Amino acid sequence: MPLTRREAIAGCGGGLILLAGLPALAQAAYPNRTIKMIVPYPAGGTTDFLGRLVADQLKSGLNATVVVENKPGAGTTLGADQAARSEPDGYTLLMATSTTLAINKTLYKKLPYDPVKDFAPIALVAGVPFALIINPTIPAKTLAEFIAYAKSKPGLAYGSVGNGSPQHLGAEMLKTAAGIDIRHVPYRGSIPAMLDVIAGHIPFMVVDLQPALQQIREGKVRVLGVTTPKRVAIAPDIPTIAEAGLTGYELVAWQGVVAPAGTPRPVVDELAVQINKLVADPAMREKLTAISLEPLPPSTPDSFAAYIKSEVDRWAAIVKNSGAEAE
Repeated sequence: MPLTRREAIAGCGGGLILLAGLPALAQAAYPNRTIKMIVPYPAGGTTDFLGRLVADQLKSGLNATVVVENKPGAGTTLGADQAARSEPDGYTLLMATSTTLAINKTLYKKLPYDPVKDFAPIALVAGVPFALIINPTIPAKTLAEFIAYAKSKPGLAYGSVGNGSPQHLGAEMLKTAAGIDIRHVPYRGSIPAMLDVIAGHIPFMVVDLQPALQQIREGKVRVLGVTTPKRVAIAPDIPTIAEAGLTGYELVAWQGVVAPAGTPRPVVDELAVQINKLVADPAMREKLTAISLEPLPPSTPDSFAAYIKSEVDRWAAIVKNSGAEAE
């Protein structure tokens, strides 16, 4: 069942006290102008898709005007920095990813924002599985055949969404696990990189499954495995990379919504209620599953904050083990 506003506030520690201390007029006034949702990726990818779903929920749930602003670049740091520096009033939100809030902490020696201190977590939305895809002209139909092919062609190029993205780390994990020599070509989104795989400009990439699924089904790319610990429900015929031969290989990212640090807790709670209505809706969960995303259970701002801290440590190990570095 969706959380009620009373339940969300009751579960957030001091949030009720803060709510009681605000003038009634201030409570009723939010939102009274346009809310901006910053998506740190180009239009058309998974993060953009989820950001627009959240924006639609806020429009209907809060009777608000919500606009989505795509601000890709620098491994999501451009969009994240803009959000972190925005006024903490509830009118600027960020569709954040595990790249933004966990990976970048280890990958970059210097970030323009602090993933923990500069944001007010609101709610988790969905998990993101990935897949290893190749151009279908490559003479490999299994992971083992592709590894052999890559070993015969040192310096094979692969695309990603950019430095520090899960797509980048996924390929670097493959490089380490399979002992192959590959070369990174960063793009400004999943779609541009995948289009170049289809065109044969780059031979392969690790891509989020959601935008790739239709291309896989149409035979425009060949899929060699998914990165999840179990097969994805919408595509049970695709083996996991671990099943295909690289035991222990696993890569799953996540998406959530944050606001600038200092955003009033009652506003954060109200936004969390709306997002949790979205993720708890059975029809929406079925829709997410149908496009190969992993619906996550409703979260609170506090539970999301704790999760981010734990994910910084988890992804730090992945970054270090993969050998990936920001370029």
